[in-house]
Amino acid sequence: MSDIVPPEVRPKPAVPAKPPNVGAPSPSNPFPPQGPGIGGGGAPPSAIPVPIGSHGPGPVGGGHSTSHSTSGGSTLLGYIGIDTIIEQMRKKTMKTGFDFNIMVVGHSGLGKSTLVNTLFKSQVSRRTAGWGRDEKIPKTVEIRSVSHVIEEGGVKMKLTVVDTPGFGDQINNDNCWEPICKYINEQYDKFLKEEVNITRKKRIPDTRVHCCLYFIPPTGHSLRQLDVEFMKRLSHSVNIIPVIAKADTMTPEERHDFKQHVKKELEMNGVEFYPQKEFDEDMEDKSDNDKIREVMPFAVVGSDKEYQVNGKRVLGRKTAWGVVEVENMKHCEFAQLRDFLIRSHLQDLKEVTHNIHYETYRANRLHENGGLHGAQESNL
Repeated sequence: MSDIVPPEVRPKPAVPAKPPNVGAPSPSNPFPPQGPGIGGGGAPPSAIPVPIGSHGPGPVGGGHSTSHSTSGGSTLLGYIGIDTIIEQMRKKTMKTGFDFNIMVVGHSGLGKSTLVNTLFKSQVSRRTAGWGRDEKIPKTVEIRSVSHVIEEGGVKMKLTVVDTPGFGDQINNDNCWEPICKYINEQYDKFLKEEVNITRKKRIPDTRVHCCLYFIPPTGHSLRQLDVEFMKRLSHSVNIIPVIAKADTMTPEERHDFKQHVKKELEMNGVEFYPQKEFDEDMEDKSDNDKIREVMPFAVVGSDKEYQVNGKRVLGRKTAWGVVEVENMKHCEFAQLRDFLIRSHLQDLKEVTHNIHYETYRANRLHENGGLHGAQESNL
Protein backbone atom coordinates (compact mmCIF):
# COMPACT_ATOMS: atom_id res chain seq x y z
CA MET A 1 0.00 0.00 0.00
CA SER A 2 1.36 3.35 -0.99
CA ASP A 3 1.81 6.09 1.55
CA ILE A 4 -0.99 8.65 1.56
CA VAL A 5 0.10 12.22 2.19
CA PRO A 6 -2.44 14.21 4.19
CA PRO A 7 -3.89 17.20 2.32
CA GLU A 8 -2.55 19.67 4.84
CA VAL A 9 1.08 18.72 4.16
CA ARG A 10 0.89 18.43 0.36
CA PRO A 11 3.26 20.84 -1.42
CA LYS A 12 1.50 23.80 -3.03
CA PRO A 13 1.75 24.12 -6.83
CA ALA A 14 4.41 26.54 -8.01
CA VAL A 15 3.11 29.98 -8.93
CA PRO A 16 4.31 31.09 -12.39
CA ALA A 17 6.79 33.92 -12.22
CA LYS A 18 5.71 37.31 -13.54
CA PRO A 19 6.79 37.67 -17.17
CA PRO A 20 9.90 39.86 -17.36
CA ASN A 21 9.46 43.49 -18.37
CA VAL A 22 5.69 43.30 -18.57
CA GLY A 23 4.61 46.90 -18.95
CA ALA A 24 8.18 48.14 -19.16
CA PRO A 25 9.37 50.30 -22.01
CA SER A 26 10.93 48.41 -24.91
CA PRO A 27 13.81 49.71 -27.04
CA SER A 28 11.41 50.31 -29.94
CA ASN A 29 8.75 51.88 -27.77
CA PRO A 30 10.08 54.08 -24.94
CA PHE A 31 6.58 54.73 -23.63
CA PRO A 32 5.13 52.03 -21.35
CA PRO A 33 1.66 50.81 -22.33
CA GLN A 34 -1.17 52.40 -20.41
CA GLY A 35 -4.42 50.95 -19.21
CA PRO A 36 -5.73 48.80 -16.37
CA GLY A 37 -3.67 45.77 -15.54
CA ILE A 38 -0.78 46.70 -17.81
CA GLY A 39 2.47 47.81 -16.29
CA GLY A 40 2.28 47.93 -12.52
CA GLY A 41 0.12 45.70 -10.34
CA GLY A 42 -2.19 43.04 -11.73
CA ALA A 43 -5.50 43.85 -13.32
CA PRO A 44 -8.64 43.82 -11.22
CA PRO A 45 -11.07 40.99 -12.00
CA SER A 46 -13.32 43.36 -13.96
CA ALA A 47 -10.48 44.23 -16.33
CA ILE A 48 -9.56 40.63 -17.22
CA PRO A 49 -10.45 39.93 -20.86
CA VAL A 50 -13.21 37.35 -21.20
CA PRO A 51 -13.39 35.07 -24.25
CA ILE A 52 -16.16 36.01 -26.68
CA GLY A 53 -19.23 33.90 -26.10
CA SER A 54 -18.71 33.39 -22.35
CA HIS A 55 -20.34 35.37 -19.57
CA GLY A 56 -17.41 35.49 -17.17
CA PRO A 57 -14.50 33.50 -15.77
CA GLY A 58 -14.97 29.73 -15.75
CA PRO A 59 -15.57 27.73 -12.57
CA VAL A 60 -12.58 27.28 -10.28
CA GLY A 61 -11.54 23.89 -9.02
CA GLY A 62 -13.03 20.66 -10.30
CA GLY A 63 -15.61 22.31 -12.60
CA HIS A 64 -15.36 22.32 -16.40
CA SER A 65 -14.40 25.52 -18.26
CA THR A 66 -16.03 26.08 -21.66
CA SER A 67 -13.86 27.67 -24.33
CA HIS A 68 -14.81 28.39 -27.95
CA SER A 69 -11.53 28.69 -29.82
CA THR A 70 -13.26 29.73 -33.06
CA SER A 71 -14.98 32.79 -31.61
CA GLY A 72 -12.88 33.94 -28.68
CA GLY A 73 -9.43 34.07 -27.15
CA SER A 74 -7.72 33.21 -23.92
CA THR A 75 -7.33 35.37 -20.87
CA LEU A 76 -4.24 37.56 -21.23
CA LEU A 77 -1.65 37.10 -18.51
CA GLY A 78 0.25 40.20 -19.46
CA TYR A 79 1.02 42.73 -22.18
CA ILE A 80 1.53 41.19 -25.65
CA GLY A 81 1.78 44.18 -27.96
CA ILE A 82 -0.95 43.51 -30.53
CA ASP A 83 -2.04 47.13 -30.21
CA THR A 84 1.22 48.19 -31.89
CA ILE A 85 -0.19 47.05 -35.25
CA ILE A 86 -1.64 50.56 -35.61
CA GLU A 87 1.82 52.10 -35.25
CA GLN A 88 3.25 49.53 -37.65
CA MET A 89 0.61 50.42 -40.25
CA ARG A 90 1.30 54.12 -39.74
CA LYS A 91 5.03 53.66 -40.31
CA LYS A 92 4.43 51.61 -43.45
CA THR A 93 2.03 54.20 -44.85
CA MET A 94 4.56 56.94 -44.15
CA LYS A 95 7.20 55.00 -46.08
CA THR A 96 5.11 53.98 -49.09
CA GLY A 97 2.58 56.82 -49.22
CA PHE A 98 -0.79 56.38 -50.91
CA ASP A 99 -2.78 57.41 -53.98
CA PHE A 100 -5.89 59.57 -54.07
CA ASN A 101 -7.61 60.36 -57.35
CA ILE A 102 -10.30 63.02 -57.52
CA MET A 103 -12.40 63.96 -60.56
CA VAL A 104 -14.13 67.31 -61.00
CA VAL A 105 -17.15 67.57 -63.30
CA GLY A 106 -19.23 70.60 -64.24
CA HIS A 107 -19.49 73.17 -66.98
CA SER A 108 -16.86 75.88 -67.35
CA GLY A 109 -16.82 78.91 -65.06
CA LEU A 110 -17.97 77.18 -61.87
CA GLY A 111 -14.60 77.46 -60.09
CA LYS A 112 -13.62 73.78 -60.21
CA SER A 113 -9.87 74.44 -60.42
CA THR A 114 -9.96 77.08 -57.70
CA LEU A 115 -11.88 74.83 -55.31
CA VAL A 116 -9.42 71.94 -55.75
CA ASN A 117 -6.50 74.31 -55.10
CA THR A 118 -8.30 75.56 -51.99
CA LEU A 119 -8.98 72.02 -50.73
CA PHE A 120 -5.33 71.01 -50.87
CA LYS A 121 -3.87 74.47 -50.20
CA SER A 122 -1.56 74.22 -53.18
CA GLN A 123 -1.59 74.73 -56.94
CA VAL A 124 -2.68 71.20 -57.89
CA SER A 125 -5.39 71.80 -60.48
CA ARG A 126 -4.73 71.32 -64.16
CA ARG A 127 -5.28 75.02 -64.90
CA THR A 128 -2.47 76.01 -62.55
CA ALA A 129 -0.17 73.29 -63.88
CA GLY A 130 0.38 74.69 -67.36
CA TRP A 131 -3.10 75.02 -68.87
CA GLY A 132 -3.56 78.54 -70.20
CA ARG A 133 -6.65 80.53 -69.38
CA ASP A 134 -6.99 81.44 -73.05
CA GLU A 135 -7.34 77.78 -74.08
CA LYS A 136 -10.54 77.28 -76.05
CA ILE A 137 -13.33 75.11 -74.71
CA PRO A 138 -13.17 71.76 -76.54
CA LYS A 139 -16.04 70.82 -78.82
CA THR A 140 -16.36 67.44 -77.13
CA VAL A 141 -15.76 66.25 -73.57
CA GLU A 142 -12.09 65.57 -72.93
CA ILE A 143 -10.43 63.87 -70.00
CA ARG A 144 -7.23 65.46 -68.73
CA SER A 145 -5.34 64.73 -65.54
CA VAL A 146 -2.38 66.05 -63.61
CA SER A 147 -0.59 64.43 -60.66
CA HIS A 148 1.33 65.90 -57.73
CA VAL A 149 3.01 64.41 -54.66
CA ILE A 150 1.89 66.24 -51.52
CA GLU A 151 3.66 65.64 -48.20
CA GLU A 152 2.33 66.61 -44.79
CA GLY A 153 3.60 65.42 -41.42
CA GLY A 154 5.82 62.84 -43.08
CA VAL A 155 2.93 61.26 -45.02
CA LYS A 156 3.14 61.33 -48.81
CA MET A 157 0.06 61.37 -51.00
CA LYS A 158 0.12 61.13 -54.76
CA LEU A 159 -2.84 63.29 -55.72
CA THR A 160 -4.26 63.05 -59.23
CA VAL A 161 -6.83 65.64 -60.30
CA VAL A 162 -8.93 64.56 -63.29
CA ASP A 163 -10.64 67.39 -65.17
CA THR A 164 -13.40 67.11 -67.79
CA PRO A 165 -13.27 70.23 -70.00
CA GLY A 166 -16.15 70.53 -72.43
CA PHE A 167 -18.74 68.88 -70.16
CA GLY A 168 -22.07 70.71 -70.34
CA ASP A 169 -20.68 73.49 -72.53
CA GLN A 170 -22.21 72.47 -75.86
CA ILE A 171 -25.58 73.34 -77.38
CA ASN A 172 -26.33 69.64 -77.57
CA ASN A 173 -25.09 67.85 -74.44
CA ASP A 174 -26.68 64.47 -75.20
CA ASN A 175 -24.60 61.58 -73.88
CA CYS A 176 -21.79 63.91 -72.80
CA TRP A 177 -21.29 61.68 -69.74
CA GLU A 178 -20.19 58.72 -71.90
CA PRO A 179 -16.47 59.74 -72.20
CA ILE A 180 -16.37 60.16 -68.41
CA CYS A 181 -18.00 56.79 -67.79
CA LYS A 182 -15.59 55.21 -70.27
CA TYR A 183 -12.58 56.74 -68.49
CA ILE A 184 -13.73 55.49 -65.07
CA ASN A 185 -14.20 51.95 -66.40
CA GLU A 186 -10.84 52.03 -68.19
CA GLN A 187 -9.11 52.67 -64.87
CA TYR A 188 -10.92 49.69 -63.34
CA ASP A 189 -9.85 47.60 -66.32
CA LYS A 190 -6.19 48.63 -65.92
CA PHE A 191 -6.26 47.56 -62.29
CA LEU A 192 -7.99 44.27 -63.12
CA LYS A 193 -5.43 43.39 -65.82
CA GLU A 194 -2.61 43.94 -63.35
CA GLU A 195 -4.46 41.95 -60.71
CA VAL A 196 -5.03 38.82 -62.84
CA ASN A 197 -1.44 38.67 -64.11
CA ILE A 198 0.33 35.49 -63.06
CA THR A 199 3.32 37.61 -62.01
CA ARG A 200 1.89 40.63 -60.28
CA LYS A 201 3.59 43.82 -59.21
CA LYS A 202 4.18 44.18 -55.51
CA ARG A 203 2.15 47.36 -55.57
CA ILE A 204 -0.37 47.83 -58.38
CA PRO A 205 -0.56 51.46 -59.56
CA ASP A 206 -3.98 52.79 -58.57
CA THR A 207 -5.48 55.21 -61.10
CA ARG A 208 -9.09 54.42 -60.15
CA VAL A 209 -11.26 57.48 -59.45
CA HIS A 210 -11.94 57.53 -55.70
CA CYS A 211 -14.20 60.58 -55.70
CA CYS A 212 -16.13 62.66 -58.21
CA LEU A 213 -17.03 66.21 -57.20
CA TYR A 214 -20.05 67.22 -59.27
CA PHE A 215 -20.51 71.00 -59.49
CA ILE A 216 -24.11 72.22 -59.57
CA PRO A 217 -24.64 75.74 -61.01
CA PRO A 218 -26.10 78.18 -58.41
CA THR A 219 -29.25 78.87 -60.43
CA GLY A 220 -31.44 79.12 -57.36
CA HIS A 221 -34.21 77.27 -59.20
CA SER A 222 -33.79 73.58 -59.98
CA LEU A 223 -31.37 71.02 -61.35
CA ARG A 224 -30.84 70.72 -65.07
CA GLN A 225 -31.80 67.44 -66.70
CA LEU A 226 -28.09 67.00 -67.48
CA ASP A 227 -27.24 67.16 -63.77
CA VAL A 228 -29.81 64.52 -62.89
CA GLU A 229 -28.86 62.24 -65.77
CA PHE A 230 -25.13 62.38 -65.08
CA MET A 231 -25.38 61.61 -61.37
CA LYS A 232 -27.98 58.91 -61.93
CA ARG A 233 -25.89 57.10 -64.54
CA LEU A 234 -22.55 57.28 -62.72
CA SER A 235 -23.58 56.90 -59.08
CA HIS A 236 -23.13 53.11 -59.31
CA SER A 237 -19.63 53.42 -60.79
CA VAL A 238 -17.98 56.12 -58.67
CA ASN A 239 -18.41 57.99 -55.38
CA ILE A 240 -20.31 61.14 -56.37
CA ILE A 241 -20.29 64.13 -54.02
CA PRO A 242 -22.56 66.98 -55.24
CA VAL A 243 -21.53 70.54 -54.44
CA ILE A 244 -23.28 73.84 -55.15
CA ALA A 245 -20.65 76.06 -56.76
CA LYS A 246 -20.11 79.76 -56.10
CA ALA A 247 -22.50 79.85 -53.16
CA ASP A 248 -21.61 83.48 -52.47
CA THR A 249 -23.78 84.50 -55.44
CA MET A 250 -26.86 83.65 -53.33
CA THR A 251 -28.20 85.10 -50.10
CA PRO A 252 -28.26 82.72 -47.09
CA GLU A 253 -32.03 82.33 -47.52
CA GLU A 254 -31.72 81.60 -51.25
CA ARG A 255 -28.92 79.13 -50.57
CA HIS A 256 -30.97 77.26 -47.96
CA ASP A 257 -34.02 77.04 -50.22
CA PHE A 258 -31.96 75.91 -53.20
CA LYS A 259 -30.22 73.20 -51.17
CA GLN A 260 -33.56 71.81 -50.02
CA HIS A 261 -34.91 71.92 -53.57
CA VAL A 262 -31.86 70.08 -54.92
CA LYS A 263 -32.07 67.40 -52.21
CA LYS A 264 -35.73 66.83 -52.98
CA GLU A 265 -35.07 66.56 -56.73
CA LEU A 266 -32.22 64.08 -56.21
CA GLU A 267 -34.44 61.95 -53.99
CA MET A 268 -37.38 62.08 -56.42
CA ASN A 269 -35.14 60.99 -59.30
CA GLY A 270 -33.55 58.16 -57.37
CA VAL A 271 -30.07 59.68 -57.50
CA GLU A 272 -27.70 58.17 -54.95
CA PHE A 273 -24.60 60.00 -53.76
CA TYR A 274 -21.84 59.20 -51.33
CA PRO A 275 -22.12 58.25 -48.49
CA GLN A 276 -24.97 55.85 -49.33
CA LYS A 277 -27.08 54.65 -46.41
CA GLU A 278 -26.60 50.97 -47.30
CA PHE A 279 -22.84 51.35 -46.82
CA ASP A 280 -23.15 52.38 -43.14
CA GLU A 281 -21.40 49.63 -41.21
CA ASP A 282 -22.82 50.25 -37.74
CA MET A 283 -24.85 52.71 -35.67
CA GLU A 284 -21.84 54.97 -35.13
CA ASP A 285 -21.29 55.12 -38.89
CA LYS A 286 -24.97 55.83 -39.45
CA SER A 287 -25.01 58.61 -36.87
CA ASP A 288 -21.92 60.31 -38.35
CA ASN A 289 -23.07 59.92 -41.95
CA ASP A 290 -26.60 61.10 -41.21
CA LYS A 291 -25.15 64.43 -40.04
CA ILE A 292 -23.18 64.70 -43.30
CA ARG A 293 -26.16 63.74 -45.47
CA GLU A 294 -28.17 66.41 -43.70
CA VAL A 295 -25.72 69.12 -44.85
CA MET A 296 -25.30 67.85 -48.43
CA PRO A 297 -25.08 69.11 -51.09
CA PHE A 298 -22.32 71.37 -49.78
CA ALA A 299 -22.68 75.01 -50.81
CA VAL A 300 -19.09 76.10 -51.30
CA VAL A 301 -16.84 79.01 -52.19
CA GLY A 302 -13.25 78.54 -53.34
CA SER A 303 -10.35 81.00 -53.26
CA ASP A 304 -6.58 80.79 -53.20
CA LYS A 305 -6.16 84.44 -52.23
CA GLU A 306 -5.61 85.73 -48.69
CA TYR A 307 -7.04 88.89 -47.13
CA GLN A 308 -6.61 90.60 -43.77
CA VAL A 309 -9.74 90.20 -41.61
CA ASN A 310 -9.73 91.26 -37.93
CA GLY A 311 -5.96 91.02 -37.80
CA LYS A 312 -5.82 87.55 -39.35
CA ARG A 313 -4.91 86.35 -42.83
CA VAL A 314 -7.79 84.32 -44.26
CA LEU A 315 -8.63 82.70 -47.58
CA GLY A 316 -11.53 84.54 -49.15
CA ARG A 317 -13.21 86.39 -51.98
CA LYS A 318 -13.37 90.17 -51.82
CA THR A 319 -16.71 91.77 -52.70
CA ALA A 320 -18.19 95.26 -52.45
CA TRP A 321 -19.77 94.21 -49.14
CA GLY A 322 -16.66 92.72 -47.57
CA VAL A 323 -14.65 89.49 -47.64
CA VAL A 324 -16.37 86.11 -48.01
CA GLU A 325 -14.23 83.87 -45.80
CA VAL A 326 -13.84 80.43 -47.35
CA GLU A 327 -13.24 78.59 -44.05
CA ASN A 328 -15.88 80.49 -42.06
CA MET A 329 -18.85 78.15 -41.63
CA LYS A 330 -21.15 81.16 -41.34
CA HIS A 331 -20.22 82.16 -44.89
CA CYS A 332 -20.21 78.78 -46.70
CA GLU A 333 -19.78 75.04 -46.21
CA PHE A 334 -16.29 74.64 -47.60
CA ALA A 335 -14.87 73.64 -44.19
CA GLN A 336 -17.43 70.82 -43.85
CA LEU A 337 -16.60 69.56 -47.34
CA ARG A 338 -12.86 69.61 -46.63
CA ASP A 339 -13.20 67.84 -43.28
CA PHE A 340 -15.51 65.23 -44.79
CA LEU A 341 -13.45 64.62 -47.92
CA ILE A 342 -9.97 64.60 -46.38
CA ARG A 343 -10.04 64.39 -42.60
CA SER A 344 -12.77 61.84 -41.91
CA HIS A 345 -13.74 59.90 -45.08
CA LEU A 346 -10.69 59.79 -47.35
CA GLN A 347 -9.87 56.18 -46.42
CA ASP A 348 -13.52 55.17 -46.69
CA LEU A 349 -13.73 56.68 -50.18
CA LYS A 350 -10.82 54.47 -51.21
CA GLU A 351 -12.34 51.39 -49.57
CA VAL A 352 -15.79 51.88 -51.13
CA THR A 353 -14.11 52.36 -54.51
CA HIS A 354 -12.21 49.08 -54.12
CA ASN A 355 -14.77 46.95 -52.27
CA ILE A 356 -17.97 48.12 -53.97
CA HIS A 357 -17.49 49.86 -57.32
CA TYR A 358 -14.37 48.02 -58.47
CA GLU A 359 -15.64 44.64 -57.23
CA THR A 360 -18.88 45.13 -59.17
CA TYR A 361 -16.92 45.93 -62.33
CA ARG A 362 -14.52 43.04 -61.70
CA ALA A 363 -17.32 40.50 -61.21
CA ASN A 364 -19.05 41.60 -64.41
CA ARG A 365 -15.84 41.45 -66.46
CA LEU A 366 -14.81 38.04 -65.14
CA HIS A 367 -18.30 36.73 -65.84
CA GLU A 368 -18.11 38.05 -69.42
CA ASN A 369 -14.66 36.50 -69.95
CA GLY A 370 -15.59 33.14 -68.48
CA GLY A 371 -13.83 33.53 -65.16
CA LEU A 372 -10.27 34.25 -64.07
CA HIS A 373 -8.65 31.99 -66.71
CA GLY A 374 -10.47 33.79 -69.51
CA ALA A 375 -9.44 37.16 -68.13
CA GLN A 376 -5.79 36.04 -68.01
CA GLU A 377 -5.96 34.85 -71.62
CA SER A 378 -7.48 38.16 -72.77
CA ASN A 379 -4.65 39.94 -70.97
CA LEU A 380 -1.95 38.06 -72.88
